[in-house]
Amino acid sequence: MPEDKDTRVALVTGGARGLGRAIAEALLAQGVRLMLVDILGDRLEQTRADLAAAGGTCRSFVTDISQRDNCRAAVEATIAAYGRLDVLINAAALMRFNHAVDVPEAEFNRIMQVNAAAPFWFAQAAIPHLLESQGNIVNVLSQSALMGTSYIVPYSMSKAAVMQLTKSLAVEYVDKPIRINAVAPGSMMTEISSEAPIPDGVDFAKMKRYSGERPPADPAAVAAVVAFISSPAAQGVHGAIWTADNGVTAG
Repeated sequence: MPEDKDTRVALVTGGARGLGRAIAEALLAQGVRLMLVDILGDRLEQTRADLAAAGGTCRSFVTDISQRDNCRAAVEATIAAYGRLDVLINAAALMRFNHAVDVPEAEFNRIMQVNAAAPFWFAQAAIPHLLESQGNIVNVLSQSALMGTSYIVPYSMSKAAVMQLTKSLAVEYVDKPIRINAVAPGSMMTEISSEAPIPDGVDFAKMKRYSGERPPADPAAVAAVVAFISSPAAQGVHGAIWTADNGVTAG
């Protein structure tokens, strides 16, 4: 892969596994240099090593993105390593199933910090560098930002917040050399849902409404959409919410 100073650089949160890793792989195929950010240190190092072995330029930054200072430090580490930042991809997320009346305060706060606050803090730190590189932000939402989804209310709230973050930043920077967009996937074959146990007493008919008629998507298929939107080929895309949900929110 080329490593000159003009090669694009992307920071990907949640890069250790799942969709974040798939996005990193898709960007790697474009020759993008990577900074992967995650709290899962061992998994993150394995992903970094795998991508480097595949011929990519990839570094990692282990941190808890629920804290503003850690988000800023990750951006600063990217600039220190590569001298530039062209793409910010906010892919990290937490999801937990629960009856709305049973959601613990700590769980609610954690989901909001990781899913909603962290993308804002990353954007705040990254935008000055992205303006310089005429780069872009891609926020990973969910179909849950666009429709009611039972038993994951805090998750849905957090993703709706990031949708408004995307649109509001796009309007604020509509006259500047930066693009800000989002992708809203549906169900995927990742660990985010398999590690979230379903509580007793749920009505599975309500969950079926947002499960869709098609099988869960391969993360690589969603990652391809993210990679395209973040690429120079999508120069006309700004302030957009692209669904990749197998038609669930179509009607």
